[in-house]
Amino acid sequence: MFTGIVQTTAQVREIRDEGLLRRLTLTVPPANLQALERGASIAINGVCLTATEFDSNAGWVCFDVIAETLDKTNLGKLVVGSRVNLERSLSFGSELGGHIVSGHIQTTATLTEVKREQHKVSMQLQLDPGFLPYILAKGFIAVEGCSLTVGEVTDRGFSLYLIPETLAVTTLGDKQEGDAVNIELDQQTLTIIKTVERVMAQRFNSDVTKTGNAQ
Repeated sequence: MFTGIVQTTAQVREIRDEGLLRRLTLTVPPANLQALERGASIAINGVCLTATEFDSNAGWVCFDVIAETLDKTNLGKLVVGSRVNLERSLSFGSELGGHIVSGHIQTTATLTEVKREQHKVSMQLQLDPGFLPYILAKGFIAVEGCSLTVGEVTDRGFSLYLIPETLAVTTLGDKQEGDAVNIELDQQTLTIIKTVERVMAQRFNSDVTKTGNAQ
């Protein structure tokens, strides 16, 4: 479990394909690897991965990534030198500064417009319309592992407005038009809407059955 508050950025040090797995080795500031244990969960660009090997003092950590994760997220597009967002898993007693994030990416979105102004960056993102019912204006969304507030929602996607702090501590300031970003929908919103949809569908089917029996 994560909060969507990115703690640092890391850099891809090595990529090695090993059978059906791809091993990613990242260079990470040593301070962000202290007290790390093998098997710990770390979010990389919002994707929950398992640390398989690491050296806290030397500042590197390895992850094994399966083909499905590479296909459904933008981790498959990483190259040596790429910067990524990193967040350690939430620990008991930690401040919850963003919103609850699972690290399970539902889809990716494409940046269709990036406007850079003096003190902010605005972005327009396009994604599969099937996900739009679960994205609400002023609601939570995780983009590249960052807990953000949705601006406006359109029939093709949604907008974001990023402050200087977000741009400074994450990779979002590096993004260009055409880039794919990882999207995790807000779990509470998703659960509520899906529950309402299921209940309404059951009621509709029940009413149809009653009408049919009456005839």
